[in-house]
Amino acid sequence: MVNPSQAPADPSHASPRAPRMHGGWLARGVEGRFSVYVPRDGEVLRWTEGPDRRFDGPAVLGGGGLLPFLAAAQGPDRYVHLIGLRHTGTAAESGEPHVELVHSVQFQTGRPNVEWKSIGHSNGKAEWCGNPALAVDGQGRAHVFVRNRGGGVSARVQKDAGGWHPWWDLKGGRTDRNPVAAVNGAGLVELYTSSDRGLLRYAQAEPGARPVVEPLVQTSVVPGTLTAVTGASGQVTAYYVDGSGRICAWSPGRGLPPTPFASAAGTGPLTAGRCLIDGYDCTLLAQCDGQGGAALAAYLTEREDTGLYWTPSGPPVLGPPTLTADAGGAAVVAALAADGGVIVTRQTAEPGLALEPWKRLCAVRGGQPPVAGDFFAEAGISASSRIAFHSREALGS
Repeated sequence: MVNPSQAPADPSHASPRAPRMHGGWLARGVEGRFSVYVPRDGEVLRWTEGPDRRFDGPAVLGGGGLLPFLAAAQGPDRYVHLIGLRHTGTAAESGEPHVELVHSVQFQTGRPNVEWKSIGHSNGKAEWCGNPALAVDGQGRAHVFVRNRGGGVSARVQKDAGGWHPWWDLKGGRTDRNPVAAVNGAGLVELYTSSDRGLLRYAQAEPGARPVVEPLVQTSVVPGTLTAVTGASGQVTAYYVDGSGRICAWSPGRGLPPTPFASAAGTGPLTAGRCLIDGYDCTLLAQCDGQGGAALAAYLTEREDTGLYWTPSGPPVLGPPTLTADAGGAAVVAALAADGGVIVTRQTAEPGLALEPWKRLCAVRGGQPPVAGDFFAEAGISASSRIAFHSREALGS
């Protein structure tokens, strides 16, 4: 039976509902301009940054009845791969709708995407079992992972010459409905998930190989909170909330066992990215706090011993912001405000981690976005924020 709190909402439902979005739905193209992708009304909308750093749009990328879920990821070629979910019918025995996974890709910033194509479901005709995770390896091949009907993980991977390999059953049981995929410094894909007994990693031995599950690491994990980012060492670090409300880091490649190093800002999903702060490589984490606002925190990459401190930023949001960086390493952040509007901000040139006033992107095709700060002045919220961060000098190292 589908868990209503985790299943994507039916787009035909009259009441608004927050979409679930995984991965890099704020994406930087090869020329340095950003695009924002959001599922809405059965389609994907895209806003595109112009040379003046103002966003045009939204443009409609189609989808033909997509559920309000989207996974996005880029490879070294900066192509943007998109994975959505779509209804295909209804199961006679349970009355639950069947779903399929669909894929599209955008090759150039601001240009049309290719037609959405079905890649099916690991169980053939199947009800919703979980939300897909997406990663693009060092050769530009999309890897799609999804929880299957048996509670394990299945994967489908693009072939070198086009098309897709058949679905692979990667085994496992009682896994999280929201796994997280990442690519390490060698261009190999890793999948992170959890069960009621602990953490699991599926890793590739060589490019294009079937990911293999490693022994379970017993620990307490709050389902649906996992995120992951690749650090300067080329190793992936996964983050999650444990049963005691702590942020924990786990990096098998670095030999780091599950390690609590900060209190969580809330109870929901985490997101992670990297940026430069005062010239230092830093990891940026985000989570919704108890009031429904976005909380951000930064620390020196792969230095969990330094801890981190949360700072609220912006208005109430529907989910944690997506985090990335521009070509110069400055943080760029996007989120959905409580009314569904897209809001963005980016790091300023000031010392430390200071963010520009948040900007709300126009929701009407052909319209002009409001001036930065107007939205927050109306909402009574500060237009800018400074995120707490301890530099290497402050730490004495």
